[in-house]
Amino acid sequence: MRRVWLFIPIVVFLLAAPLHAQMSKSVIIQAGTPEEKALTAINNASDPAEKLALLDKFLADFGEGDLAIVAYEQYISFYLAQKNYEKVGEYAEKILGIDPDNFTAAVNLVRAASEKKDTAKLFSTGEKVFAIVARYRAAPPPEGKDAASWPGEKARYLSDAQENIRYVEYVLFTAAYQSSDPAARAGFLERFVAVFPESAYASNARDLIVVSYQQARNFPKMTQAAEETLAQDPKHPMLLVLLADYYSEQGAPLDKAENYAKQALDQLGSAVKPEGMADADWQKQISLQKGVAWSAMGQVYITQKKDALSLEAFRSAAPLLKPDATSYARNQYRMGFALINLKRIPEARTALTEAASVESPYRALAQAKLKELPAAPARPGKKSS
Repeated sequence: MRRVWLFIPIVVFLLAAPLHAQMSKSVIIQAGTPEEKALTAINNASDPAEKLALLDKFLADFGEGDLAIVAYEQYISFYLAQKNYEKVGEYAEKILGIDPDNFTAAVNLVRAASEKKDTAKLFSTGEKVFAIVARYRAAPPPEGKDAASWPGEKARYLSDAQENIRYVEYVLFTAAYQSSDPAARAGFLERFVAVFPESAYASNARDLIVVSYQQARNFPKMTQAAEETLAQDPKHPMLLVLLADYYSEQGAPLDKAENYAKQALDQLGSAVKPEGMADADWQKQISLQKGVAWSAMGQVYITQKKDALSLEAFRSAAPLLKPDATSYARNQYRMGFALINLKRIPEARTALTEAASVESPYRALAQAKLKELPAAPARPGKKSS
């Protein structure tokens, strides 16, 4: 099967400032205390070596219980400035060991994994971020909090967190999309959709799952993923074409293949061009998709022994598929069989010759079939005067 087209918009998000309210433990440091004076000295230090020495001293003097969180946050800030993401991840893990619902630490752990190109770690950490947010959404009012004001306060905190959440979604989606192994890519994208089903990237992720399984030649998974997405979006032209093509090639289920091909032709006529795609590229893509749908319909009809209908479908597909050598050759090869069944041997020979004229997997098949056809009648020679 030919690979279907997919357009992926890329948007870059910057990591937002740390979010402390509610989705982490609150650590209060009184003004004028030794701890507060030590933190002030750390923040005022401009020399990296001096700042790190002050940090080590703060941790040694005050790094017990929740104050360790404050120390570890300072280390993260320091190592982010140094672009030392190994250390950023190390101290983020330490915070999560004390405060498992620390949203900021989890986001910093995502950032560290992203910078280190550790996709497996990135996904396990991204799932932690999602779990923290989900628990917070479901949380009842804390002790002493007014129940009536809690929903509004929670909504404000979640709104403040959105930029960080979008950042996490973006880096997870991008890492999955860039995975070179199609089976691994599909697995990561399935995890992404499971964790962020409402993400702006979820629709593209679902499409990419189908394409990735297609590239991995895992056709049961491909059809399952395509059918699941189509159940949510019944007018998805790309998936309608893909399933019509696959089912017609397999010879079953033919009713679905025909129905999907017809639906695809209806939807492609009103499909909206993605933003940023050139008009010429879009028209070429739509034309090829229509050609594949017509060819799939022709294959359904030839399997059903409706040869006249199949010939009409193949002829509708041919001019649309010419820019794609493999699809065009397959269509002409199929057309040759429809014409043979209709006893139109000269026309069958022409179609098969066209299939054999382009470089594709159908060249040898068409050449072999041509040899089986009865020889063309010899042209009468010119009479001598």
